[in-house]
Amino acid sequence: MGYRRLGKSAIVVSDICMGTMTFGSQADEAVAHRVMDMSLDAGINFFDTAEGYPVPPDVKWVGRTEEIVGRWLKGKNRDAIIIATKVSGPSHVWFKSPKRGGMTALDRRQITVAVEDSLRRLQTDYIDLYQTHWPDHGTPYEETMEVLDELIRAGKVRIIGCSNETSWGLMKSIQTSERLGVARYQTIQNNFSINNRRFEDELAQVCREEGVSLIPYSPLAGGVLSGKYQDGARPEGARFTRYMDMLDSRQATMARRFAGPRALESTARILEIAKEAGMSPVTLATAWSKQHDFVASTIVGVTTVEQCAEIFAATELVLPDDVMKAIHKVTKEILYPMG
Repeated sequence: MGYRRLGKSAIVVSDICMGTMTFGSQADEAVAHRVMDMSLDAGINFFDTAEGYPVPPDVKWVGRTEEIVGRWLKGKNRDAIIIATKVSGPSHVWFKSPKRGGMTALDRRQITVAVEDSLRRLQTDYIDLYQTHWPDHGTPYEETMEVLDELIRAGKVRIIGCSNETSWGLMKSIQTSERLGVARYQTIQNNFSINNRRFEDELAQVCREEGVSLIPYSPLAGGVLSGKYQDGARPEGARFTRYMDMLDSRQATMARRFAGPRALESTARILEIAKEAGMSPVTLATAWSKQHDFVASTIVGVTTVEQCAEIFAATELVLPDDVMKAIHKVTKEILYPMG
């Protein structure tokens, strides 16, 4: 297992992070705890959650994931584990958080209430990495960054990060923090995979120049790169199978984007590359994500214990140049397969 620093902070994490967004919906507590135990045994010290989990967002179970993580964390060496969670932020397009009645602006009150609730559910007195789940370009960055800085000074949070942020938003936040002399974002958590390389267009340069680390989520493009949706397959219990049945919903739109014709065409070619390389496409996609200089830790996710093996196989894997070039050829010929 490799370990890397988050931004310019003092926090060093495993280059694979176990995501938890299915814990409490697709994966029950027993499975979740077993997965986290196995992750620790594999050398993973970094776990990511959010106040709005599990997914799909639903008022009947919102917050359950942090509670599951909290009960697991209670019996562990807290200092040896890096916990990341998120305050929801505005809903935007893909993810509507039910927290606080959907009123999730990134103002002083919402952030203050959210962090106290997360600390309680996680059963800890501090959060290692506290992130804004979605940007709030309507609330002044001055207010957002100042209250996040106060949380660090109070010892409730160690470092801060953002998620689903734009190039403009990340630079605006950094400029605001520098002008005010307050803490800045050390990380950005955005979608990044072989099927979605948009991060490299602009945000990768921001990360390199400003010393911000990407902790990408969905390295399997929502599970699509595993091949399970090929040839029209709709596996029972799979996320996009469920989302496709949610007619005219945000989730259905998301499923059509992630598992659309061009994404499946790209995936078919990646599956062939993985086969020729003698490895699982899950292992290939995870290792590919790790091999970028602006990436600190790649967030993976599972719903069963059995899914861990193919991910853990990437912990010490470095893809050879010919495999990286073959992948790049596919992504160059099928530009933006997710639109």
